Amino acid sequence: MSGAFAGKGVVVTGGGRGIGRALAVRLAAEGARVVVNDLDADAAARVAGEVGGHAVPGDAAGERGVAELVAAAREHLGEVDVFCANAGVERGRGLGTPEDDWELALGVNVLAHVRAARLLVPGWVERGEGRFIVTASAAGLLTMLGNPVYAVTKHAAVAFAEWLSATYHHRGVRVHAICPQGVRTRMLEESSGPLKELLSRDSALEPEDVAEALLGAVADDRFLVLPHPEVADYYGARATRPDRWLAGMNKLQQRLDQAEERA
Repeated sequence: MSGAFAGKGVVVTGGGRGIGRALAVRLAAEGARVVVNDLDADAAARVAGEVGGHAVPGDAAGERGVAELVAAAREHLGEVDVFCANAGVERGRGLGTPEDDWELALGVNVLAHVRAARLLVPGWVERGEGRFIVTASAAGLLTMLGNPVYAVTKHAAVAFAEWLSATYHHRGVRVHAICPQGVRTRMLEESSGPLKELLSRDSALEPEDVAEALLGAVADDRFLVLPHPEVADYYGARATRPDRWLAGMNKLQQRLDQAEERA
């Protein structure tokens, strides 16, 4: 057991399944006292029971919902030492994605993090300690073909996490951005056809692998958590050879277009 989470009060949003559940299980095994949040009250209760934690079902994105979650977590834990902003949504396809889907994704994938940080970071700065963990995506470092909503909101999630780290690291606030590619979750299973194939091209991992990668990053005090190490190479290529990288992504898009035409 590492010392980073032993005895700490931890909140995991979207903790009822997938990566959220894996985080709750792994951090509880590290000695954390875990509050499990999920829109699915039964799923939250099930995971809380599994880890000896406390379920706080409900919205973790809206301003009121985040405030209620943090207040309930503080009432149960005393203090929130670690916040895992894990809840996320994947909506829409292409330029025709409706406004409502954009607004939902911006709320859940980005503004939920901002709202939680507003409530937690000032206290962490005063205490000189706190940890904010964002479940983003490799899409937040690269892109997501076919889905501008997911690509843009996950980029924004990474950008906000970067800003938090740059602003508060010297005052004891540690920030981590988890950026996997394909992970065997319901979101991946609900992706269809060629897109699912693309997300799995470097082998889809289990949610437990993502949780394990987080522990490694925490031990090394690393901001980026890359369960798929090859993402670092893709990210480097994007930064140093953007036109070549974009040309390669466009070729992948053409392959997706052709596959959809054949379907």
